[in-house]
Amino acid sequence: MSGHGAPVIDISGINQATSADRRPLRLAVIAASWHTEIMDGLLDGARRAAAEAGVETTELRVPGSFELPVAAARLAPHFDAVVALGVVIRGGTPHFDYVCQAATSGLTDVSVRTGVPVGFGVLTCDTEAQGLDRAGLPGSSEDKGHEAVSAALATAAVLRTWPS
Repeated sequence: MSGHGAPVIDISGINQATSADRRPLRLAVIAASWHTEIMDGLLDGARRAAAEAGVETTELRVPGSFELPVAAARLAPHFDAVVALGVVIRGGTPHFDYVCQAATSGLTDVSVRTGVPVGFGVLTCDTEAQGLDRAGLPGSSEDKGHEAVSAALATAAVLRTWPS
């Protein structure tokens, strides 16, 4: 299981403890539209994590995972953290590889170029069942939407303690 060995990230009250200027963290969540049931679970997990942290969230929907990087690039300068949620399920053509590579490289580039943490909540699965198992739905073994927000907010909080 991919979650084995993952750290426990406590984001409760993250706004109160991390900002010298006490400005609340600003979070954007960008979600693809493919695979509705899985995406609904990822978004619910992301919303739960933001609520636990006391962080208000701006949400934006894009058609698919391929479009996540351009949306993240546009939003990153206006937020302390961005989270990208998507699902790509392997089919019978190389399309899967191209979309996964483009989303991964694009989101990494946005984060490094802007200095804004980008939480990676893009599921790259061989089957729909694998996506459902990671979507934070009842019976799922993992909650990748929650994990992506937790990681992005924790990173944003740490970065706030260092000069830009």
